Amino acid sequence: MPGTSFLLTGEMTAVPGGGFVRLPGGSVVVALMLPRPSGEDGNVRVLVHAANRARALTRLRNLGMRAVYLRGNAHPPTPDEVTAVLHHPDGLLWRGAPDRAEELWHPIRALLGT
Repeated sequence: MPGTSFLLTGEMTAVPGGGFVRLPGGSVVVALMLPRPSGEDGNVRVLVHAANRARALTRLRNLGMRAVYLRGNAHPPTPDEVTAVLHHPDGLLWRGAPDRAEELWHPIRALLGT
């Protein structure tokens, strides 16, 4: 089963729902479903724009998400998600999952409290 893992506290959790899309310029947008780092119930959908998949995951690991993995491509980012992350200066966004149309995308700082 494709999924991701997320680690801030020392515990790995597999959550399905990740994927990527390669853009015409060669860069990629990676979408991951992760549990909320605050320990609250529910998941978040995280979008990362980077030169390649490995760099996208490294960007998240450098923020403290040590065990983030992309396995498979079952849930790639939608065109709306790609547009959102490309128009954000940091190239890192999140929002609660499952998608709620009324919730806007947030910068990653809001999720991590930095």
